[in-house]
Amino acid sequence: MTTKSAVPGTVRAAGVFVAAEGAAGVVFAIVLLVAGSSGPGRNIYGEAGYFTVIFGGVIACGIGLLLGKRWARGPSTAVQILLLGVAWYAMGPSDRPELGVPVAMVCVAVLVLLFRAPSRAWADGYAQEDAK
Repeated sequence: MTTKSAVPGTVRAAGVFVAAEGAAGVVFAIVLLVAGSSGPGRNIYGEAGYFTVIFGGVIACGIGLLLGKRWARGPSTAVQILLLGVAWYAMGPSDRPELGVPVAMVCVAVLVLLFRAPSRAWADGYAQEDAK
């Protein structure tokens, strides 16, 4: 076992997807803030702040994966599992498959990337050659 291993491309690709999810969430919070402040009697600052904090953490996880930080793999995996639930609800009870299907596809892609053999070996600290 080696202590320092190169970051596999699968982890970096997952980092790009996770960071993009976080950025989409922050954009949603900004849109929510702008749309909510335009109407009378609507106070949504707390909700927009909540989404900003949560998705700011998702961006941090995506950047962590891009930089090869092992700590980012666990939270990124948890976020994907939670977003799969959101995607299922969008496809089923909300009857919005045009939103749910793309979210589900991205989540499954990230999970596959994070659980490929090179990604698992990297997370365990093995050299990439040991993962083959």
